[in-house]
Amino acid sequence: MSKSKSEEAKHLLSVADYLVKKSVWAFGGDGWAYDIGYGGLDHVIASGRDVNILVLDTGVYSNTGGQMSKATPLGAIAKFAAAGKPLSKKDLGLMSLTYGNVYVASVAIGANKIHTIRAFQEAESYPGPSLIIAYCPCIAHGYNLRYGIRQQKLAVDSGAWLLYRFNPAVKAEGKNPLSLDCKEPSVDIEEYMYREIRFRSLRDLFPDRAERFLDQARREAKDKYAYFKYLADRS
Repeated sequence: MSKSKSEEAKHLLSVADYLVKKSVWAFGGDGWAYDIGYGGLDHVIASGRDVNILVLDTGVYSNTGGQMSKATPLGAIAKFAAAGKPLSKKDLGLMSLTYGNVYVASVAIGANKIHTIRAFQEAESYPGPSLIIAYCPCIAHGYNLRYGIRQQKLAVDSGAWLLYRFNPAVKAEGKNPLSLDCKEPSVDIEEYMYREIRFRSLRDLFPDRAERFLDQARREAKDKYAYFKYLADRS
């Protein structure tokens, strides 16, 4: 078949890129998303535009030497938190889903790869802002990263990390947009935390302080799961 040389064909070729749906993604770490870039991130998801955001959450400023960020979990040692972070991790996902029109997912590919794939598919197809927060192992956690899959599973099984999807698109079908995709914590969070130097070193240096943080982490993991289950079970 010969190629058309008409002016109409040339014009159509010049605008062909505008006829294809664009897939727009922004990538960043937790230091950016939770901390220094949070204002910009919040502005984007509040805009209502069809933009997808992937947050790679290591719980620390990984690229600049391991400083504490608002994503650093309770009791973890990092730069500027030499005695363990005394405050709980900021819940970026919960804050974002309160908009009601933002697709939000919390994923851990090592714990559940099917859930992760489903979240990306839904985020891509949702005609509005989407935010995926992904658990990311990091050398700053202080363990051999060949055990990263094991740690991700322990994080989910202990309640340290939840798997969920909040999909506003299903509201039109009369469905609850929040799906909690992990089971109630079945492993003591100590099993997860003390496999990593960032938590274990605090126990070695300040055992009483570490014990207080551990007890608080246990309570918070149970409370957070219970709260998300309550939201997910609502009709």
